[in-house]
Amino acid sequence: MALTAWSYSRLTVFEQCKRWAKLAYLDKIPEPPRPLPPGKTEHANDRGTRVHEAAELFVKDNVELIEELTKFEAEFLRLRELYRAGMVSLETEWAFDENWQPTAWMSRDTWVRIKPDALVMFDDNRRAVLIDYKTGKKKGNEIKHMEQCQLYQLAAFLRYPELEEVQIELWYLDQDEVTTMKYTRKQGLRYQKNFEERGHRLTSEEDFAPNPNIYSCRWCPYGPKGTGDCQVGVQK
Repeated sequence: MALTAWSYSRLTVFEQCKRWAKLAYLDKIPEPPRPLPPGKTEHANDRGTRVHEAAELFVKDNVELIEELTKFEAEFLRLRELYRAGMVSLETEWAFDENWQPTAWMSRDTWVRIKPDALVMFDDNRRAVLIDYKTGKKKGNEIKHMEQCQLYQLAAFLRYPELEEVQIELWYLDQDEVTTMKYTRKQGLRYQKNFEERGHRLTSEEDFAPNPNIYSCRWCPYGPKGTGDCQVGVQK
């Protein structure tokens, strides 16, 4: 058996540990219940989902801005204006087949899936701004977030042939900080080969050998201190 499709989050797990990817995405083994961190009322991923949903509802509907979004009130108000003007797409579901041709999200041909939080189109679709909301820490995640941006801008250029420039904005909602990256079409398409090779490694993998190391095993939910489905691990 092999994985037939990937996303950036799935790719990062696979490149950390192939066995982890198999247990999560092929075997679909549920992660064990986790205790809440001290002083917290929800897990980070649950909080992230809630905040993303609240941001979408604020832009689309006349709902109150939740506390976690107030640092970006001006930006979300502007995004709402642009949405009402028909210039914004929210939670866009982009899917491509193995030849990077656009396809349906759940198509049998789907090879990669990408879901930006917001897409704003300007200048008759010649210029785009892609926005991704980030909850949690920026420090220590810079490389991962940069790679995610590279994939997102590549997808935009491939999906919209008329695009000449893509600007990526990462809104760090907790830090009140924005990271911005700009790409021309020529610059952006240079990343296609890299992601193509990495995606093919994932979708052609058959052995899913474990990669025990202190970092991956510490967070893996399937090790001896988790579900126990992987007994090969480095515990810290």
